[in-house]
Amino acid sequence: MEVPLVQEQGRGVRADPAGPGGGGNQPVGGDAVGGEKADLRRQRLRGRGNGGLEQGGGSPWARAVLGRAMGRDLSTHVYRSATATRASRRHRGLRAILLTIINFSMAGVAAAQQPAAPPSAATPGISIPNFWNPRARGERVEAPQTGRPVRFMTDDEFPPLHFAGPDGTPTGFSVELARAVCERLAIACTVQARRFDTLLDALADKQGDVVAAAVPLTPGLRARFLATRPYFRWPARFVARTDRSLPEPSAEALAGRPVGVVEGSAHDAYLKAYFPKATRKTFPDLATAEGALKRGEAEYLFADGLNLALWLNGQEAEGCCGFTGGVYLENRYFGEGIGLVTRPEDAALSRALDDALQRVWDDGKYAELYLRFFPVSPF
Repeated sequence: MEVPLVQEQGRGVRADPAGPGGGGNQPVGGDAVGGEKADLRRQRLRGRGNGGLEQGGGSPWARAVLGRAMGRDLSTHVYRSATATRASRRHRGLRAILLTIINFSMAGVAAAQQPAAPPSAATPGISIPNFWNPRARGERVEAPQTGRPVRFMTDDEFPPLHFAGPDGTPTGFSVELARAVCERLAIACTVQARRFDTLLDALADKQGDVVAAAVPLTPGLRARFLATRPYFRWPARFVARTDRSLPEPSAEALAGRPVGVVEGSAHDAYLKAYFPKATRKTFPDLATAEGALKRGEAEYLFADGLNLALWLNGQEAEGCCGFTGGVYLENRYFGEGIGLVTRPEDAALSRALDDALQRVWDDGKYAELYLRFFPVSPF
């Protein structure tokens, strides 16, 4: 089955031939995506006492930047508990060291920062995603006046989206985007850090007004809360060996060719559905799959684009491979992404946040923050 390339808000992405809710070979509905990614308590409960969260691999840089040392594998969106081991202690040490590197580099960017360039003037060679529809722009929406600051809540252990800065203050892409939104709305805001698994309950209990964190947008979440349009999504990508002049991926081009994928992941389901003639080579985790591609045991690897971008630009890949083909963003397989989450009764605030996110994109601030926190783009 050929997967057509279509335009989504000015970007080339792969369409789902079955369409939303359609009858693809491997239909994965919203509930299935939620079962894989959105059961927040099951996924992100952190280890306590002698327990830690340990996860299966990837480059040290990818583990640190994406929280993989905290137990998240973006190729499967599953968290695993493990007792503290030498490897898990090493992962936590790497995380602390590499967060220092991130913060140092951010400080350098801030010191030399120029006025924000419009999105069209972004750094050459780095693709910045656009999740906004220019035809959807309307009248400017003002935030409701409540007489107190709007209270944003986040988590401080999932870089680069949200983490503690050098002084302990929450920062990261989601946090700084929230601060930019507050500036556009000319409202006072505060940001408080909480454990990730408590964020939605705290929002429901009115301990805060907005959640700005990597909470997947799912039907289950929308049944309880309001959310803006996504401001970030997890793209799926193919990478291929660069020493073999391989064709760009298509259903026919991959026929009979070995393609690595993490077994049981959303990427595995998508590969089976839309590239059925490919020779699937499954692996237990992304690090093992990356190593197999590097050794030539597979010609392609299909996985989370952000993890792959960091691996390709790290030392472990040793220049073996590169991105090939387009970006895959099907909701049924890879989720809707993340947005700013509010209570149902705060519809006016949610509309104002949505409008402000659009303005943050329009005036170039989104591009500036994206380049600061994602120096390697998965798009």
